[in-house]
Amino acid sequence: MSQDNPRIAILGFAIECNRFSPVTTAADFEQDVDIRGNRIVSEARSGASITMPDLPGFFTEMDRTGNWTPVPLRVSLAQPGGPVEEGFFRDYLSEIEAGLKAVLPLEAVFISSHGAALAQGTDDPDGDLFEIVRRVVGPDTPVIAVFDLHANVSRRMIDNISVFVGYLENPHTDIHERGVEAARHMRECLAGARTVVEMVKVPIVPPQISLLTARGPYADLIKYGQTKVGDDILNVSVMAGFAYSDSPKNGLTAVVTARNGAHQAAADLALDIATRAWNTRERFKRAMMSLGDAVQLAVSVGRDRRRKPIILADVADNPGGGGRGNTTYLLRALKSAGAQDVIFGVFNDAALAQKAHSLGEGAIFTASLNTQEHQEFSLPFDCEAKIVKLSDGRYVGRRGVLRNVSSDMGPSALLDLGGIQVVVISNRCQCMDPRQFEMFDLDIARARVVVVKSRGHFRGGFDEFFKPEQIYEVDCPGLTSPVLANFTWTKLPRPVYPLDEETTWTPPRAP
Repeated sequence: MSQDNPRIAILGFAIECNRFSPVTTAADFEQDVDIRGNRIVSEARSGASITMPDLPGFFTEMDRTGNWTPVPLRVSLAQPGGPVEEGFFRDYLSEIEAGLKAVLPLEAVFISSHGAALAQGTDDPDGDLFEIVRRVVGPDTPVIAVFDLHANVSRRMIDNISVFVGYLENPHTDIHERGVEAARHMRECLAGARTVVEMVKVPIVPPQISLLTARGPYADLIKYGQTKVGDDILNVSVMAGFAYSDSPKNGLTAVVTARNGAHQAAADLALDIATRAWNTRERFKRAMMSLGDAVQLAVSVGRDRRRKPIILADVADNPGGGGRGNTTYLLRALKSAGAQDVIFGVFNDAALAQKAHSLGEGAIFTASLNTQEHQEFSLPFDCEAKIVKLSDGRYVGRRGVLRNVSSDMGPSALLDLGGIQVVVISNRCQCMDPRQFEMFDLDIARARVVVVKSRGHFRGGFDEFFKPEQIYEVDCPGLTSPVLANFTWTKLPRPVYPLDEETTWTPPRAP
């Protein structure tokens, strides 16, 4: 092959790891996405891919801009969870290394990544992967990767890639566009562009609920960085990181890719952004609503139709951050208070979903929620329920992060608990697309209260129904509680702000 028809290896490894969650196994990847070879190409060009949207975005732009030959290896994705089991990750690395060697020579490599992975035996699996890729393909082959803006960034990661492309939006409604951007950078690199990547990290580990990009301190940093893109600056990515990884890599990181070998320009801009973050650190504090106040509000909204409907976000049990999606604190309290006209979802309980499917639609029974998992926050709850509707749980998202993404919640059921309608699923995932309710004929626009087990991605899917002032984040116990003092940290660099108010930072000297 030649530069007129470059051969580009395609691979992916994406998971957001919460050190406090159960270990992520091979079965978790198999349940989500673990595909090889031509299946990767067909999914990327399908129009409703099961992969992360950056992969279809990359393919779309590469196809549009000229000839190229994808060389698909393996794409492995799993729902956020605990560290990846060592055997699975080592096997993945071995397969990628052997696969790359078998298809040499290559003109480039594209990696659909995330950046907040952990694995048993390593705190930097992303760095491990990129180091292997670079070692096999050599120092001059373009290697471009796309990252979630919750990536925890290491020097090993940036030293082994040519262009670092981070998401710009949270909720992550721009993943497809970042794949398109990566393809544009790929074309430039293939044409001979010389790139450098620089980073500066600051000791800020923000609560995840303070990282929305419509407005706020994080939005301001990202927007500022984008004003600097152009001339020598190829890409600016401000990575807030993922606190629950409890990783030595934690800390807000400014990452700048420059063209023309402009090392100094990249380093200066990364330092500028990091300093701005530090100087505005107090803005990353964010208050939540207490459980009692949230329930009282829900009851009031249900009774008084003059009030605007609301969303209650159970942010501490967010499967999108490693939560199990099955805590019952908020559900119990709403039921006990007699809340009405509530839609609640999605509740992860495969045993309960199976029970509902065995009984059939219309059956009335005692629903035993959360009887299978036994961990700190998974308390059981029994309640009389009617089975309203059953589903296989498959859908194509229509808005926000999951737009045009094929998803599978597994055998699922809509249960009516008497004024509270709960969507119960078998495959753990967060609630972030209206189709997760609409597939059960629920009319979101008519509901008075919607409860979502999600941290923030629901905002990109439900914004047609609820404005920001109608959304309340509820302070409940859980594996993804934004109250970072609730956790026993073992590897998080200390001190960090705002967990440690006394944290200081001295900006590094310019190189």
